[in-house]
Amino acid sequence: MKGRTGLNRQKIGRWDLSDLLPSEDDGIVSARLEALKDRVERFTTFREPLQTDPTPELLLVALADYEAIVTEMHTLSAYASLRFAADTQSSVVLTLRNRIQHVLTGLSNRILFFSLWWRLLPEDEAERLLPGSTRHPDARHYLEDLRRFTPFTLEERSEQIINLKDSDGIDAVLTLYSMLTNRLEFELEIDGEELRLTRDGLTRYVRSADPDLREAAYRELFRVYEVEAPVLAQIYANRLRDWHNENLDLRGFRSPIQVRNLSNDVPDTAVETLLTVARENTRIFQRYFRLKAGWLGLDRLRRYDIYAPLAASPRQVDYAESVAMVLDVFGRFDPRLSELAGRVFAERHIDSEVRKGKQGGAFCMTVLPEQTPWLLLNWTGEVRDAATLAHELGHAVHSMLAAGHSVLTQHPVLPLAETASVFGEMLVTDHLLASEKDPLVRRELLAGALDDIYATVMRQAYFTLYEIEAHRAVLADRSPEDLQRIYLENLREQFGDSLDLDEGFRLEWLTIPHIYHTPFYCYAYSFGQLLVLSLYQRFREEGETFKPGYLRLLAHGGAARPADILAEADIDMTEAAFWQGGFDLVAGLVDELETL
Repeated sequence: MKGRTGLNRQKIGRWDLSDLLPSEDDGIVSARLEALKDRVERFTTFREPLQTDPTPELLLVALADYEAIVTEMHTLSAYASLRFAADTQSSVVLTLRNRIQHVLTGLSNRILFFSLWWRLLPEDEAERLLPGSTRHPDARHYLEDLRRFTPFTLEERSEQIINLKDSDGIDAVLTLYSMLTNRLEFELEIDGEELRLTRDGLTRYVRSADPDLREAAYRELFRVYEVEAPVLAQIYANRLRDWHNENLDLRGFRSPIQVRNLSNDVPDTAVETLLTVARENTRIFQRYFRLKAGWLGLDRLRRYDIYAPLAASPRQVDYAESVAMVLDVFGRFDPRLSELAGRVFAERHIDSEVRKGKQGGAFCMTVLPEQTPWLLLNWTGEVRDAATLAHELGHAVHSMLAAGHSVLTQHPVLPLAETASVFGEMLVTDHLLASEKDPLVRRELLAGALDDIYATVMRQAYFTLYEIEAHRAVLADRSPEDLQRIYLENLREQFGDSLDLDEGFRLEWLTIPHIYHTPFYCYAYSFGQLLVLSLYQRFREEGETFKPGYLRLLAHGGAARPADILAEADIDMTEAAFWQGGFDLVAGLVDELETL
């Protein structure tokens, strides 16, 4: 069978990293690192002329050299990171990753003078040197964007010390977190057989039609994490203290979340409004959970049951058929989407098999504009896997539509980075609904979509609300047990009396990698889902006329400010009415479900 792209029937397998490095030979890595060191050495000769006699022409030449260095750094760093994701337990891979990280940290410190010089220039001098927006739009945007960080930038030696501290300090601790959590194994009895599972293998059962199996999967997850809880809580506390010490004490940020907001180029008021509106709309999902309990024949859901399917079906989805279906759906929206997504498979840039030691979950990594992104999946054959595939391919398509930009400006900020991924999931859901006439099956599909919207909007918003409280608690020397109690209160506010909440869920925060690796990342999911709900409603209303503007939005990548990109779609992210509109659409889906 072939998809619309003409690709042969796809098989589960591992990715090919040869587009990053032609082989794993240590001599090639050494040669690339030496060449990079030479290039960095030459770049340092820009230091004196930029400080004594800068001109617009000199700035552009220096920026071009800087971009070339960043390109090679991205390549080597991505190669090491992808190899580590594929096998977090290999000492060879870990040694390579540490070696590359150590060298790149040192080289980053040597070129740091350039961005610091630019950030700390007087305003009138920076304006004189800025390249024109017509001839050099990416360069101008990148340089203007750097200036946003000026108030929080330290002098060069301090910035270098922070880089070294991160490399051998908190980054090393987070590597240990990844190694520890990705080696965990879980035991679950299925049909009388005792299975040893990875976390991805275990969590597939939280969507089982068997309520006892759902409960058993959660209990096993928390049993294993509770054993590691003292270590994981200590890692988290160190992560938070490091975040506070650097960003608030040294850099002068007002709050821990402001660091992420600045990085995302999103106003504090927009995030505060989003979280406030989310808190005001918990009743929508609480109502859905009460309805779901009735459909499942229960007086009330347990927290174990919120992802329960409405129909008892052992249905598995075929990988090749799912790939073909997603590519077909993308192609129906616009042939370019299918063509671009197809490159991921044609170039073997996807690792889809489940194996011990491999990083759990799923991600898409964009390295360079001219390269097809790499995707990591853990394909278990669950129906959800097809939606995950569409999500990650959406990320890849987003990057490839923005491939005309510089490596410095291709990447969209986190809140906009979820736009194409969530939109792709919704396209797939609509396709499945359109081809299904059975009202009970349609109800199951709609309920599955609402389960996903809950997990992407409300759950992520409340993760962020928990992080805000956790940062305060750690700085107030509260204990790990206090953090568990705070998390349980967070869940009680979120769910109200719509379900029964087991005490075991006090440990759930320990299992969320984002709050360790990228504090306050999670609101980007809520932001992106609510944004897409608004955009998708317009697509349904406008049809073909919607598509050019949507594709332009994606093609911006990170080469324009989020507020300007959204203004093209008449969206003001600081307005509560915009966020409320997304929740109103969710409420409409619950209304529709109630009639089926």
